[in-house]
Amino acid sequence: MTTIQWFPGHMSKARRQVQENLKFVDFVTILVDARLPLSSQNPMLNKIVGDKPKLLVLNKVDLADPAIIKEWQEYYGKQGILTLLINAKEQSTVKKLTDAAKRLMSAKIERLQKRGIKRETLRTMIIGIPNVGKSTLMNRLAGKKIAVVGNKPGVTKGQQWLRTNKDLEILDTPGILWPKFEDQLVGLKLALTGAIKDNLLPMDEVTIFGLNYFKTYYPERLLEHFKGIDLSEDEPDIIMEMTKKLGFRDDYDRFYNFFVKEVRDGKLGRYTLDRVSDNNGND
Repeated sequence: MTTIQWFPGHMSKARRQVQENLKFVDFVTILVDARLPLSSQNPMLNKIVGDKPKLLVLNKVDLADPAIIKEWQEYYGKQGILTLLINAKEQSTVKKLTDAAKRLMSAKIERLQKRGIKRETLRTMIIGIPNVGKSTLMNRLAGKKIAVVGNKPGVTKGQQWLRTNKDLEILDTPGILWPKFEDQLVGLKLALTGAIKDNLLPMDEVTIFGLNYFKTYYPERLLEHFKGIDLSEDEPDIIMEMTKKLGFRDDYDRFYNFFVKEVRDGKLGRYTLDRVSDNNGND
């Protein structure tokens, strides 16, 4: 598999804006996909944020494996990183995020109070890669549609301030990817969940990766969803067999698109592609 490299101009500009605006916020909200707690974090942005207080928000928890998500919460908790689990489509998201912000910044709020300074509004910046749900989250926090929501990565390209209530003011940023994936596995994970555009990776590779992952960690899901599937076969053989069983004849591209969509839509159940046990202690 060839290394994927790109760096659209608006992403380069957004990276600079993040750097410049850090001084205007109290903390940074890093929004990630709960199915990819590690792989959907941009290491370049983490370096830019540096020592700034950060809140790690795992979105789309309704699609993620709850047992694995709990392990990630414990993992980041040991590193002193406050994590929040949300489904940005739920009304309760606003209160959850506001309460978490107050917990994160409690020491600073207390210091200011001792000096007689009453600080009501906390300011944060939401950063993350494309398609992790930032537009949905911004619209939920605003209580109205202010951001363009799309089912493809790279929809939001501007920056905007949003006052959610008297407690929280938020700066939105476009989704920013890094220039290239050093780890090809990260690319496959992002492709399977739809975080990168489908034309960046061959769909057969994405499908083979997805089949192998579900065979390894969620075999019962495959057996239940694809009747007659033989998990003892290699992935290419499974693809040929299932393409015929589904009535797609020899149209393997149709099966690739079908399988990937089923995974993305949660038709194979809740799953998480990053596992703490595979992390080898690397953040």
